[in-house]
Amino acid sequence: MTERIVLAYSGGLDTSVAIGWIGEATGAEVIAVAVDVGQGGESLETIRQRALGCGAVEAYVADASDEFANEYCVPTLKANALYQGHYPLVSAISRPVIVKHLVKAAREFGATTVAHGCTGKGNDQVRFEVGIQTLGPDLKCIAPVRDLALTRDKAIAFAEEKGLPIETTKKNPYSIDQNVWGRAVETGYLEDIWNAPTKDIYDYTATPEFPPAPDEVVISFNQGVPVAIDGVRVTPLQAIQELNRRAGAQGVGRIDVVEDRLVGIKSREIYEAPGAMALITAHKHLEDITVEREQARFKATVGQRWAELVYDGQWFSPLKRSLDAFIEDTQKYVTGDIRMTLHGGQAIVNGRRSDTSLYDFDLATYDTGDTFDQSQAKGFIELWGMSAKVASGRDIRVAGQ
Repeated sequence: MTERIVLAYSGGLDTSVAIGWIGEATGAEVIAVAVDVGQGGESLETIRQRALGCGAVEAYVADASDEFANEYCVPTLKANALYQGHYPLVSAISRPVIVKHLVKAAREFGATTVAHGCTGKGNDQVRFEVGIQTLGPDLKCIAPVRDLALTRDKAIAFAEEKGLPIETTKKNPYSIDQNVWGRAVETGYLEDIWNAPTKDIYDYTATPEFPPAPDEVVISFNQGVPVAIDGVRVTPLQAIQELNRRAGAQGVGRIDVVEDRLVGIKSREIYEAPGAMALITAHKHLEDITVEREQARFKATVGQRWAELVYDGQWFSPLKRSLDAFIEDTQKYVTGDIRMTLHGGQAIVNGRRSDTSLYDFDLATYDTGDTFDQSQAKGFIELWGMSAKVASGRDIRVAGQ
């Protein structure tokens, strides 16, 4: 039986050419796997037909939009995950769901190898291959660009020679990856980190310099999951899509950052994540009134480590699974409403309410009716500062000897 290789297929030039390139280099049959994670653009059927037209013996296509939102975006939201304090893991969280379907397709079609279109310089090669090793430890991995010398100029020449049904004349200077959680843009003009992004880079967001009238929105959560927008019930996917539209119209969620890649180099990235950033902002403010102080402080540390693990391709790791359990426990009372104004590139919270809130008006007020016993504060301060006071006395005594 001829060997079969499953290829993560986007429908673009590189992965379209990779179908024939892999076949010629290895003699194997290629099964193209396309996964919809809310990236928009062409239909799955169009992509499927293109894969077959480029020589794939089978084309596996999956609409994983709801799966991606429920099982990958929602955990990211619950963790308030921002890699290095900026990046909401747009590409990083899509790779595990794609890996899941690659392994599923490999089992279904009897493939022994999984191929992806990543280079040897990026994070995604690690995310794909570590995920595949975990879910399908018997499967081998190859990367045509990295392992089979498939450069872009060779890809264009190959496509023209074979008459493949893809566009080869237009050369976008940027590398773009997108899904419903956001959009990532890199390379080209952006590699000079002094250059400001040009308007043509953006697609999910309008320019914030000339915004429409402020847009006030109420986001309702149940145990950390967005369940309604302005009182209208929504699924997580619908919540992200609605806020992509409304926050994007106000220019919310533009991120320009130089980040630390897993492979050890720094990389300039432009992100657009209007829905993700609006939801994370709202979720964090709801946690501020519903999560106990020490639990919240520790969760911030856990969320940071969670983001690092996911960025580094460890979605399926034991530590990430353990952190998931802690984060999920913190969400028990994260239920309520957040009111925020979207305007001019900002998502500003101006109201919050929850039946499980820890905010006590009678304790917080400075007006008549205050139930806080201020007489206890003096003794508390004395005890709270005792350790530092004793240590300071020792320092003065030793310095005087």
